[in-house]
Amino acid sequence: MTRTYPSLLQGLDDDARRSLIAQSRPRRFRARDIVCHEGDPGDSLHVVVSGKLAVRVTTPVGQIVTLSLLGPGDSFGELALLDPASLRTATVVAIEEAHTLTLTGAQLDVLRRRHPQVDAYITETLTSYVRRLSAMVLEALYLPVEDRVTRRLARLARLYALDNGSAEIRLTQDDLASMAGTTRATANKVLQELAGRGLLTLGRGRISVPDRFALDRAAR
Repeated sequence: MTRTYPSLLQGLDDDARRSLIAQSRPRRFRARDIVCHEGDPGDSLHVVVSGKLAVRVTTPVGQIVTLSLLGPGDSFGELALLDPASLRTATVVAIEEAHTLTLTGAQLDVLRRRHPQVDAYITETLTSYVRRLSAMVLEALYLPVEDRVTRRLARLARLYALDNGSAEIRLTQDDLASMAGTTRATANKVLQELAGRGLLTLGRGRISVPDRFALDRAAR
């Protein structure tokens, strides 16, 4: 099971890894369950073992938008644990049945003291966050909306990948649109164009991608 965990657990010997997993608290969520609310105290780190979770925020005008999706091997809450006074910056919702392992700040502190590589992981995570946010800002400012939707779709296809090279994306067009920073109508127009090229088919509550690699090429 540990192969699905992020690099936070890599580099630990087997005894340390087993001890850490034994100390962590398993959490299970049903579809539409709230894992945490925006503004909640940042009191735990979650490691996603299975399922998909949406990261959502409320805009200044009260609109709820989806920023990203998390899947097996992802984690969230590292930033909050570095500052005891920190609050959750987003709401995380299970969009299908999901299983996480949680670590408290105290448990993470023990891990950091015993295993210095954990600090390297946290630094890498922060760098990754900044890099990803910078890329999103650049895309929002300079890429045409068609390219933004196609790129988001290609990333989602990797998250929902099947063994045969295809993907079944179970996500609403509203979610896709908010992730690409556009309207549902515009996102639907792009999806229809991609469907006309044979890169996907649209169904109720799902987007089927027959060839993820072809979609990747279209997203470049």
